[in-house]
Amino acid sequence: MKASFLFPLLILMTCTTSALAGDAKSVLDIPVKDIEGKDTSLKPYAGKVLLVVNVASQCGNTPQYAGLQQLWEKYKDRGLVVCGFPCNDFGAQEPGSNAEIKTFCTSNYHVTFPMFDKVAVLGDDRHPLYTALTGKGAAFPGDVSWNFGKFLISRDGKPIARFEPETQPDDSTVIKAIEDALGKK
Repeated sequence: MKASFLFPLLILMTCTTSALAGDAKSVLDIPVKDIEGKDTSLKPYAGKVLLVVNVASQCGNTPQYAGLQQLWEKYKDRGLVVCGFPCNDFGAQEPGSNAEIKTFCTSNYHVTFPMFDKVAVLGDDRHPLYTALTGKGAAFPGDVSWNFGKFLISRDGKPIARFEPETQPDDSTVIKAIEDALGKK
């Protein structure tokens, strides 16, 4: 092929790739599994505000389950859904099976918000949801630093805020972001 032919082809390929990137699926469309291991996505929560949290049962932050449950109870009728994604990436602090995790959460923290399958949030095995939340081109790029990292997702499936693990669920910045995303009563 002549070089003069390659340049327009390269431009066409770049434009096509850019168009595809612009049409990227919402985080709502990414396949996940629920805590029972059933295939699903976050699509059933379309039109809701989501707080996606990587959780762990044997962590110094584990008591945040109580605060997450309180958020769920306070705001679920206004459209908030707390989504717990167990993760064993940090200090092997979530070694249990899904069944053990579910039992722990319900027995110790009376969790009733949706829980999902254990996922990786780091490395080569990073779940596509966390690639979308933290990868290059994400609204809030950069690896999750520990258990109980929080991402607030708008009603249209776009990440709108990120809170580090040490930020408690009842922190005023979290509450304000949730209330802003939910809108007025």
